[in-house]
Amino acid sequence: MRVNRILLSSSLIVVALVVQVSVLARLHLPGAVPDLLLLVVLGLALVYGHIGGALVGFAAGLLADLAPPADHAAGRYALVLCVIGYLAGLVKPESGQVRTAAGPMLVVVAAAVGSTLLYAGVGALVGDTAARHVGLSGLLFTAALYDLLLAPFVVPGVMALARRAENDPLAETNSAKAGDISSGWLSSGTGLRIGGQRSGLRVKAARARSARAGRIKGVKRL
Repeated sequence: MRVNRILLSSSLIVVALVVQVSVLARLHLPGAVPDLLLLVVLGLALVYGHIGGALVGFAAGLLADLAPPADHAAGRYALVLCVIGYLAGLVKPESGQVRTAAGPMLVVVAAAVGSTLLYAGVGALVGDTAARHVGLSGLLFTAALYDLLLAPFVVPGVMALARRAENDPLAETNSAKAGDISSGWLSSGTGLRIGGQRSGLRVKAARARSARAGRIKGVKRL
């Protein structure tokens, strides 16, 4: 099971970092850059817990520190994502279910703001004042906005993959209850109960078949 965690986390981190550097960083959006790596760490931390989240965050941040075109001291972003992964893992649902999208969305906003502040704070300690020249308030707003817009397309999928890799029974049963973490996030905003609809359709189909069989038997008796 731990091997599955390592393989899945490594694959997702590498893919996220490649997309981050080659696509998102080249969009030249105003303010901050959408942090795909942060969202992957959040999705894994909400499944693995605080210890797993801290380890995944440290590994992801260290890889980002060493990958070109990084222009800051190695270990700076590793510290940031390690702290964020640990804190995000602390709010992992004990039942493995979320009822509304409000909780995960608040986690994403808090992580975006917290990672920006922590990164700027660590930079100030080592003499990097770039955040002051860019404008810290603008960075905080755009970081939260971009990550919040990107989160519904990343975090639920990462959480679903992590649960399947863990062979968690919730990954199988929650799909029938519309209570899975990933489906719960996406369906809560629309009010749809996917599992309930499917079970209702199956019941209706069974009733229709039984009624048809009763009619056929009645015809044969006549």
